[in-house]
Amino acid sequence: MPATPLAPTTDRPTPQRAPSAPPASPAPSAAPDTAPPGVEAPPTHTGTRIALPVALALLALPLVTAAHHSRPAPYGDHLTVHARVDGENPRVDPGLKVRGRAVEAYDTRSGEHRWTYTREGRRPVTVLAAPGHAFALWSDGLVTDTERAGGRSVRWHRAIPESAPWLRTPAARDGAGVLQPLTADTRMLAVVTPHRIAAYRTADGDLRWILPARRGCAFEPARSLRRDGALLVAQPCAGTTAAWTSQVIAVDDYGRIVPGRTPLGNGDLERGGSGGRSPEN
Repeated sequence: MPATPLAPTTDRPTPQRAPSAPPASPAPSAAPDTAPPGVEAPPTHTGTRIALPVALALLALPLVTAAHHSRPAPYGDHLTVHARVDGENPRVDPGLKVRGRAVEAYDTRSGEHRWTYTREGRRPVTVLAAPGHAFALWSDGLVTDTERAGGRSVRWHRAIPESAPWLRTPAARDGAGVLQPLTADTRMLAVVTPHRIAAYRTADGDLRWILPARRGCAFEPARSLRRDGALLVAQPCAGTTAAWTSQVIAVDDYGRIVPGRTPLGNGDLERGGSGGRSPEN
């Protein structure tokens, strides 16, 4: 019987079947908005989260207020009003005086105190009363302007350089002549010290001009007077035999008065120049 031929063999490997991926796990389901029947829902804290910041803010408010009131007053100011003034029917400006370490304002008819102004560690040297203004020169060389009628505020403070040591000497004569009005209505105030004359606009304390003393000379505030709208101030010089007339200078609200001057303005529209225009800075 004839033999059955065998199928030929090859070295090619038999293909293998890739293993199947394991089944994916089911995604976790979101928590239900409501609890199942019979189970009590957990309490929410929304109200607590809102109420806590509000409570903290209310507790902090007294601390913030106390810190505000505990701040030291600028320049050591202490302004005490003893009698209120009716704004619609203001009384006449009070009188002013220096008493101890205070500037005092009082009713000139009844003697009643209106207000008292002090500064920590300082004393007033002299005061100058003007319509609506109470100017004071202090021992540390500070000049202040207080609202005169009711003592509602100290409008401005200005430091005068190199004046504090001089004010402690007998030559200062307790500040005589240091504070000088430069206009009839005191729109401008001159502060005269040995080294310089400085002029301030009284509405806001703005420095308008400075006149330094000549080399070897010094201004003497106590030797000054007003004449025909000008302030005359003695300026003696050491080691000179010049006539006294050459040792006196004249100033007004625009500065030193000299022939042919062209003064700058003081931010003041009432004194006009040619053509109705006023000088400007």
